[in-house]
Amino acid sequence: MQKQPVHTVAGGAHLFRRDTAAKLGRIAGGYLDRYAADPASLADALGDLLPPETAESVHRRVRVKLEREPVECFLIDFEDGFGVRSEAEEDEAATAAAAEVAAGTAAGGLPPSLGIRIKSLSEATGGRALRTLELFLAGLARTGGELPDGFTVLLPKIVDAGQVERLATALDRLEATLGLPENRVGIDLMIETPQSLVAPDGRIAVPGLVAAAGGRCRTVHLGAYDLTGAVAVAAEAQTLGHPLCDMARQLLQLSLGGTGVRLADGATNVLPVEPHRGKTEISPAERGENAAVVHDAWRLHYADVRRSLSQGFYQSWDLHPAQLVSRYAAVFSFFLEGLDAAASRLDRFVSAAGQAILTGSVFDDEASGQGLLNFFLRGLASGALTAEEAARSGLTPAELETRSFPAILAGRSKTPPQRPERRGG
Repeated sequence: MQKQPVHTVAGGAHLFRRDTAAKLGRIAGGYLDRYAADPASLADALGDLLPPETAESVHRRVRVKLEREPVECFLIDFEDGFGVRSEAEEDEAATAAAAEVAAGTAAGGLPPSLGIRIKSLSEATGGRALRTLELFLAGLARTGGELPDGFTVLLPKIVDAGQVERLATALDRLEATLGLPENRVGIDLMIETPQSLVAPDGRIAVPGLVAAAGGRCRTVHLGAYDLTGAVAVAAEAQTLGHPLCDMARQLLQLSLGGTGVRLADGATNVLPVEPHRGKTEISPAERGENAAVVHDAWRLHYADVRRSLSQGFYQSWDLHPAQLVSRYAAVFSFFLEGLDAAASRLDRFVSAAGQAILTGSVFDDEASGQGLLNFFLRGLASGALTAEEAARSGLTPAELETRSFPAILAGRSKTPPQRPERRGG
């Protein structure tokens, strides 16, 4: 299974090109140069949110990430990001996007994860959505392009399991027609209507939606703004921190925990958009206003990402290339700040052969052992931690690959492993 990306970046299908991800990285790098050119500037931009002692390491890693792999998951959007267009325009966009994906795959320039968002399978747009899906997949096959690994179709505005089943059935047919392996195309679900979260009889609806996908469901996304808007939350109160979003996240975790289905949080909709952009000349006062707006938006986004991570949501959405700066700053700082304590606790616990112990004032047992292991696995997968930093946990690379704390303990009870060289504090 592919590693879970730390974010989803969506862009209108009519704008998608094979080098879109690289362009977004260059734009984000420009924002980093203008508004956080060095570690001290980044620490100043994020205020008290970023500890000064980690600013240098975070800044360095953010810059490298923007240069090497700025986007981890890109969604070619035929829904909100595409807007209202004619049938002919959407036909053309679906075919053109397929050609760009084929070219990007051949050139090796696509993000690690890729997908498309079709329109809702409601009565009004369902036929259009399935036509776009068919045109895209057929266009990709016609150009000789291979379907990217882990390719998914995101279904929005779900109101019942029948819509998910309809998509799964369409994919069954298309895979057979186009000669693709069964279940080659995954389904992602956007939970953004009350009906997709809670069924009319009061049951949590999400497991039924996942079941209707017929084994294709990869990730369930929270659509915070549609969901809060649907229950009459005022626009100014529609944030990722709204209590309704907290409840929705908890329901998703409780209903899908242990199923292997990934979870993704929503987006921060206050964007780091410069009020005085596009000018050939800009005054010092205008430059200051630009910086203030960008920094404020970065701080909000950074806080939202950190909250998602602390609640166990390791993926969420970004809406603007400048958010890539605050995205990676938040992800990298989350793991770097917790590294020393997690390494010490896990090393001591494993050395005690999994017997419950007290590290400082923290009591650890097998459940917390798995949680500590997950910290390192997620840190490695996100690029926040290096292999050398993960080795401070006292675990070997082979033990980390098991992804199971009980398996590590069982393995050590048979053959004591060669302990990795300890580096750092």
